[in-house]
Amino acid sequence: MDPAARDAAEEASAFSHPVVAPDATAAYGDHPDQVVDFYAPRDGRDRAPLVVALHGGAWRAPYDRAHLSPFADFLARRGFAVASVEYRRGGGLPHQGATAPVAGRWPETFDDVAAALDAVPELAAAHLPQADTGRIVLTGHSAGGQLALWAAARHVLPAGSPWRLPAPPPLRGVVALAPIAHFARAVELGVCGGAVTELLGGPEAYEERAASADPSLLLPTGIATTVVQGREDVVVPYAVADAYAEAAAKAGETVGLTLLEETGHFPPIDPATDACAVVAEEIAQLAW
Repeated sequence: MDPAARDAAEEASAFSHPVVAPDATAAYGDHPDQVVDFYAPRDGRDRAPLVVALHGGAWRAPYDRAHLSPFADFLARRGFAVASVEYRRGGGLPHQGATAPVAGRWPETFDDVAAALDAVPELAAAHLPQADTGRIVLTGHSAGGQLALWAAARHVLPAGSPWRLPAPPPLRGVVALAPIAHFARAVELGVCGGAVTELLGGPEAYEERAASADPSLLLPTGIATTVVQGREDVVVPYAVADAYAEAAAKAGETVGLTLLEETGHFPPIDPATDACAVVAEEIAQLAW
């Protein structure tokens, strides 16, 4: 199949599912985007590993957590408790020199992800008592994959970073789905129309801010990490995941890389695909 046609068909399939309403929603801040949706395990169990999910969409405002809700429901039907995190994304920000919507907000996008992850255990205890917060697996797709890898690496952020943790976050592991995990390679390939550079506030700020945002520069983490990647992905090409895995190896860490043949960017979050089942299995291997 023509790569563009494959990508269009896969995207249409992933976005064809009805939005699934959560069982509960809780705020972790005052902004309307500072919320977490909770999905209870559908099999009735009263204690289940908690999957914290971060949606993608190139950190741009038009893409919110709604499109990830069928994936969250899919995991809930597999017996997981799920927390789907919303966060502030792009907008016309004067301090970024923006005249149109851009990718992400600096520092708000990272403020939100850090705050959400810090708040999830307490929020889950109140709103999703079935969640076992001693068994948390972090996942994210595309730009959300970058944020998931970043959130798992907060303890190795540069000294003085407001997001730095004094110790590794209490995670069973990370399963990153087609993540924008290596900024230099993503910029080289023009991933998502220059979204990485926009995320960091433009070329002038890129180098300084990348040190606190690029997962490939925040290694090793000491946290079990798996990347699930479609070989035919034309949105975030396989070369980005491969570069991240190489960076991890150079840092003395092994990152699992599950390469899905005949698969593009969207199947890992599409409940209608075998790729989504593979993702659930990768999460289960860490969670259980």
